[in-house]
Amino acid sequence: MTGRQDRVKGPLPRAYHLWLAGALASGLGDAVLYFALGWAAATHGGAVAGLVLTAINLPRVLLLIVGGTVGDRFGARRVMIAGDAVMLAGTLLLAVVSHHAGPAVWLLLVTGALVGVMDAFYLPASGSMPLRLVGKEALPRALAMRQGGAQLVTFVAGPLGGALVATVGLTGTALLDAATFAVVLIVLTVVRPVFDTPPAKGGGFVRDALDGVGTGVKDPVLRAALLVTGGVAGFLLPVVPLLLPLMAREEHWSAGWTGLLFGAQSLGLLGVTFTVMVRGAGNRPGLTAGAGVLVAAVGLGVLGSVPAAAVPSAVLIGMGSGLFASHIGPLVLTSAPHSHLSRTQALLTLVQSVSLLAMNNVLGNVARLAGPATAVLACAAAMAVTGTAALRSRALRTTTTAPSALRPSEEQSATAAEPV
Repeated sequence: MTGRQDRVKGPLPRAYHLWLAGALASGLGDAVLYFALGWAAATHGGAVAGLVLTAINLPRVLLLIVGGTVGDRFGARRVMIAGDAVMLAGTLLLAVVSHHAGPAVWLLLVTGALVGVMDAFYLPASGSMPLRLVGKEALPRALAMRQGGAQLVTFVAGPLGGALVATVGLTGTALLDAATFAVVLIVLTVVRPVFDTPPAKGGGFVRDALDGVGTGVKDPVLRAALLVTGGVAGFLLPVVPLLLPLMAREEHWSAGWTGLLFGAQSLGLLGVTFTVMVRGAGNRPGLTAGAGVLVAAVGLGVLGSVPAAAVPSAVLIGMGSGLFASHIGPLVLTSAPHSHLSRTQALLTLVQSVSLLAMNNVLGNVARLAGPATAVLACAAAMAVTGTAALRSRALRTTTTAPSALRPSEEQSATAAEPV
């Protein structure tokens, strides 16, 4: 990886490792609970299962900007503590009610709505925490570690969720998730962000929310990064969970072979994130992210046109995805004003969510009408256009991560003793 950040030295702060361990444990608990909710909803039929998913996703999308504004006004750490406390109480209540009344439809819908609402407030705050804990210089390595950990959580969540549902049901799964929320609550009481500024105060709430959106739209780097992220979310993220299983059925691949392809994609992604963790990221994150989009486009093109080369194409897709994610995340966080970190993360999550929701339906219909291989090739073409646009964007192409002076608040914080 040319032009990598050789200036990044030393281990990441202990505070970050502690927070990340708690966050990944909570992520595992959440993923297992989502599996259990979906399984319980499926027993009531497809319509109820769809309603439960909607109960989770709709409030999350509608309230993300509100959640990001709350995070910047009151502090990300405070929002996360409040969110974990609410979810701890909610999952305990879910365990009690499901134990006595079973997985009733109303209980699943209420739980789904609670999860969606809390995600809208929690995700923007959590997304800004790596920068608040490690600062700019170590951010790419920190985010790569988080991305790799999240991928491992995804590996474990499916089998663990199935085993828990089969043995302890929704009640036991809810108790496990509650335990992870308790762990994160303890972690957050100990960990305090070093590279942080006081919560933003001043204007009205609506004005602050609009200002967060305006910052993302007006800033040339953020605007370009958000547009490219929307393209990747719409044309890359649906491929593995949606189009690959459809293509496997059309090509008569076994479940084991299809699972190998999932693993090959993850292998490519983890290989890149591990490299970034060890050696640092590229000095031109926008340029590297755009190159990652093109690498993924090549992988998609091979997958759609030469199914026999599915394994190497899956590795390429994972590598491109890893290159993009490990560079666009630090670019967005470091380009945002420190007073707008949660709002910027909310906007980034909103762009991803809306694009993914829309293109899941579009690509599903394309696969039904023209075949999944055609849908994959369409994604390859769209990703090639997206990657080319990223490389042609002056804002993304020329932005560097050269050392820069810390903000005054960061200079003061950097001299403080580590809080853990």
